[in-house]
Amino acid sequence: MPNNNNPLTLSAPLSGPVLALNSVPDEVFASGAMGDGIAIDPLNDCLHAPCDGVIIHVARTGHALTIRADNGAEVLMHVGIDTVELNGEGFALLAKDGARVSEGQPLVQFDLDRIARQCKSLVSLIILTNSDRFELQPIASKTVKLGESLMRIALRTSAPVQTAVDNSVTQVSATVRITHRGGLHARPAALIRKTAQGFSSQSQLHFGDKTAACDSLIGLMGLGIGEGDEVRVTSRGKDCEAALQALVAALSVTIQEEQHAPVIATPRRANTEANVLQGVCAAPGLVCGPLFRMTGIELPQDSGNHSVDEQLQRLDAALEQVRGEIRNTLDQARQRKNVEEEEIFAAHLALLEDPALLDAATATIEQGSAATHAWRDAIQAQCAVLLALGKPLFAERANDLRDLQQRVLRALLGEAWHFELPAGAIVSAHELTPSDLLQLSAQQAAGICMAEGGATSHVAILARGKGLPCLVALGSEVLDVPQGQRVVLDASNGRLELAPSEARHAEVHQTRETQKQRRQQQQTQARQPALTTDGVTVEVAANVASSAEAQMAFDNGADGVGLLRTEFLFVDRRTAPDEQEQRQAYQAVLDAMGDKSVIIRTIDVGGDKQLDYLPLPVEANPVLGLRGIRMAQVRPELLDQQLRALLQVSPLARCRILLPMVSEVDELLQIRQRLDELCVELELTQRPELGVMIEVPAAALMAEQLAKHADFLSIGTNDLSQYTLAMDRDHAGLAARVDALHPALLRLIAQTCAGAAKHGRWVGVCGALASDPLATPVLVGLGVSELSVSAPQIGEIKDRVRHLDAAQCRQLSLELLDLSSAKAVRQACQHHWPLS
Repeated sequence: MPNNNNPLTLSAPLSGPVLALNSVPDEVFASGAMGDGIAIDPLNDCLHAPCDGVIIHVARTGHALTIRADNGAEVLMHVGIDTVELNGEGFALLAKDGARVSEGQPLVQFDLDRIARQCKSLVSLIILTNSDRFELQPIASKTVKLGESLMRIALRTSAPVQTAVDNSVTQVSATVRITHRGGLHARPAALIRKTAQGFSSQSQLHFGDKTAACDSLIGLMGLGIGEGDEVRVTSRGKDCEAALQALVAALSVTIQEEQHAPVIATPRRANTEANVLQGVCAAPGLVCGPLFRMTGIELPQDSGNHSVDEQLQRLDAALEQVRGEIRNTLDQARQRKNVEEEEIFAAHLALLEDPALLDAATATIEQGSAATHAWRDAIQAQCAVLLALGKPLFAERANDLRDLQQRVLRALLGEAWHFELPAGAIVSAHELTPSDLLQLSAQQAAGICMAEGGATSHVAILARGKGLPCLVALGSEVLDVPQGQRVVLDASNGRLELAPSEARHAEVHQTRETQKQRRQQQQTQARQPALTTDGVTVEVAANVASSAEAQMAFDNGADGVGLLRTEFLFVDRRTAPDEQEQRQAYQAVLDAMGDKSVIIRTIDVGGDKQLDYLPLPVEANPVLGLRGIRMAQVRPELLDQQLRALLQVSPLARCRILLPMVSEVDELLQIRQRLDELCVELELTQRPELGVMIEVPAAALMAEQLAKHADFLSIGTNDLSQYTLAMDRDHAGLAARVDALHPALLRLIAQTCAGAAKHGRWVGVCGALASDPLATPVLVGLGVSELSVSAPQIGEIKDRVRHLDAAQCRQLSLELLDLSSAKAVRQACQHHWPLS
């Protein structure tokens, strides 16, 4: 390989304005962690070679490649920011990995419009990745044309004293005890992998005599690390110290296997009744219906002697198809804010990228196997590793691999998920997979029963989320039950009744009919006011993010909109909405709500919710940074524009404005003064009501002072919980412990209501706690007079209110403030106000 050490001038691989690296909207590139370099905001749609050299690496998705120049300099070219998420769509590689290229040669054709619409930024990077050996001298200053001189690269003649030791080979290590519940299974392993990928250093985990790379999900799970085991972490590279600290922290958190109430999983007992199979409840419920047995894909014997290139291409295409399907599932889960479902399929996506799995399949294909058999064998080999560990949780995680086996095989064979269920079917199988569960739920399956599986499996978690009764660990006998036989699945009591009498069928139908009638009754009365038995009115409003959701809320009987999140107008776009667009959007929500009032929260972005067109500094603790009203102090013109748009809706009396993330009275007074000034400018004779969100403990503690100047207070229990408990509600390991029924939260809610009452102000709750029927009596008892909930729950929450005695709620709720934990509060609530 040529390595002449001569200075080199790189020509511009793109045309466009030139940016300094530190102004690039990406922390990793801007910090220089990848190496020294420069950026171009491209005006053309083809990346060209900046010098003669050899392509030494091409990203799988085609958005980046690295050239080694003849003097040894290695130049990474990366088109756009976060373009890896396009997964190769919109990119066409014009040169292969390992090819020798000449200066000016076209390398990658790309779709400018698509990147602009779907990615963080078009800004493209030219990075010298071995900056430790070479130094870079920019030549171009403002704008450059394709082929013009861009920068000069020369061999470093001397190095600073502190870099005398080559950082790239520095290694650090630490030992840590695993606290993840159940050990290092799929979800915690995915957290470790994600953490490792945030650094350039290579990190490994050592357990006993086994070692795995931290970026291999299968490798990590294959170590068989259990809860309480001690492991050693090593990290080698430029940022190894930071990588080690981050990995130790990730290994030390506790990921609860369950986000909600744990399922009591009793071991399967021997049959004590004729025609009854005993299993473990994975998701409660009682149903009856015909049994439908599902089987997996079985492959015929492989004839061998296949074209290696053809089979590799087939596997790549199938993998990409399945990745696309999983990304769609992830997008839907995010839209529904279903964290559990999102975590499960994010882990599946990571498994599909796992080098251990892909290398095994590739090696088998190169030995002459068909892609189908190579993929099946690679999966089964990894399943065998997990099953050999002899630990139930790891055995359950093997099921995630089997899920990917079936999905990729279907893609390779050109088959769709093809089971047609009879009406009201109870599905039986040896062991279902997460993607099976989603398909069965979509086809209105009545229940699930499996020969194997566990109560902490991903299928169990999804079944509970879908309200689908599920029984596991029934044993192989369940597979012998004839297709179509009518059974009763009593998942709550761990029973599958194979020969239920007509009387038993009638009993099950009656129980389900009673539940159904109650839901229907709640819905028919949803438009009626919610009054307690002693005559206290509680307004039940809805949380919405668009006029379409507002219409759904109105149709479901909402007394108003308790929270309109205006961020929906500002995200996923390249420029901010203008005043006219905002006014029309807010007016559409008011129109959808008939004569009901609408509370509109001003924009709550910043910190962890960034906008591409609103560059804000990178923050070490985003949730403690420039968020909500604080951001308005940095960019007041954005809030001014929003307030103007809000003041032009009609009728203005039905519009209430809510300020997020307020922590002191002065913030409220400044916005109120600005709102008054805008009313004068617009010649308005009335100002809409102005409220404050109680999201930080400081606001709750200052509620009395805030209520003196605000028209109402609205408690955001989601943020208030995480700030009070010092736990990030999006943290995979802590989310289960962020419970707004914690006594500390209840004390803050009680103090907020008491402070507001002194000035005759009302208090609402718009966080997730408002949608929890178990919490309804507590909130009513503490003095909350408005609950803003998800639209489908309006009828249920109103019905709950109608069965309460407000005076009794006040007395009992005050007693809850002295309990020791959220768990104790929930148990007391269930005792005082049981959910039927």
